[in-house]
Amino acid sequence: MTDSDTRRERFLREAIRLSFEKMREGEGGPFGAIVARGDEIVGIGWNRVASTNDPTAHAEITAVRDACQRLQTFNLSGCEIYSSCEPCPMCLAAIYWARLDRLHYAAGREDAAEAGFDDAHIFAQMALPCQERSLPSTQTLRDQARAAFDEWRVKADRVEY
Repeated sequence: MTDSDTRRERFLREAIRLSFEKMREGEGGPFGAIVARGDEIVGIGWNRVASTNDPTAHAEITAVRDACQRLQTFNLSGCEIYSSCEPCPMCLAAIYWARLDRLHYAAGREDAAEAGFDDAHIFAQMALPCQERSLPSTQTLRDQARAAFDEWRVKADRVEY
């Protein structure tokens, strides 16, 4: 077993441990996540949806938030995320936005679905054109909103994402 295999298993075991611990403590669903830079854990998270009444408080999101706060950056390049379960679409998008180098996960989305956490419908909806999704959506005041982007493009002190 290589050092990276050992590190991956160690961090995945920690994410799984968190999923059990925080679920048993009533924090939320059985999900945990770790953000690491090399051998150092720089962010931890667990599902806090029910305990905070926040539908975005998934394990990966809370781990990314913790890592960003600790490292004082929104760019987690150089870091990897370890999750007890394959991320949902929201978490996967956050992982991309945070620019994490790699995703490692233990259980799959099918395993989560068997336990009642089925996000297959969200993955399916995202693949559809906006007008075909089950969530009715309308676009209004596009030109007014685009003006903010025009101003952003010429803003001298903007922070690049």
